[in-house]
Amino acid sequence: MNQIPHHVGIIMDGNRRWALEKKWPVFEGHRRGVDVLTKIVKHCIKRNIKILTLFAFSTENWQRPKKEITLLMGLIRQGLKQNLKKFAQAGIKLRIIGQRERLPKALQAPLKEAEALTRNNQVMTLNIALSYGGRAEITGAIKSIIEKRISPEKITEEVVSENLWTSDLDLLIRTGKEQRLSNFLIWQAAYSELYFCPKYWPDFNEKDLDDALADYATRQRRQGR
Repeated sequence: MNQIPHHVGIIMDGNRRWALEKKWPVFEGHRRGVDVLTKIVKHCIKRNIKILTLFAFSTENWQRPKKEITLLMGLIRQGLKQNLKKFAQAGIKLRIIGQRERLPKALQAPLKEAEALTRNNQVMTLNIALSYGGRAEITGAIKSIIEKRISPEKITEEVVSENLWTSDLDLLIRTGKEQRLSNFLIWQAAYSELYFCPKYWPDFNEKDLDDALADYATRQRRQGR
């Protein structure tokens, strides 16, 4: 593939519906989703993608049943424990983006340690969007700009971008049957290419990612021009 996106974002949708359609516990869908995540991260490195942002848990997801949230947070912590050493050895720089102060204290500490351990890695940056919302991110950027006392005439799109949690997207992939952004990287996705895969996330595999990258390579990016 001669045209590889620098920054790929994935909305990993469909864990719950995948499990419910099989009449399995919702937890099993999330567990399978974590397994798929680790495989896709490794494949992105093979494909020379430099930034990968994964939508793991939205600000709206806090409205889900408390039991499901607790199980999901436990899965994230377990997945981090199992894969951190492998990610570090692979040269992955791990970053958490979102309202981390809302995350359980038992998860905040290991996430901070993982970021510190991998901060100098340069093979690929892996952004995990946890307790994340695009509107909340933009609101935070506005607050940051105000705190820096930047005069209105000096506030440009570049200034706003510099105060966001991550850079512009080249390719946005969404799994599942929905076709919307769902408040994910809504500023950064302004000129990104969109690719919708009808498979639920637990069924998504390396070939599906390659199909998305192949489709991206055929597109002419006009950037609004």
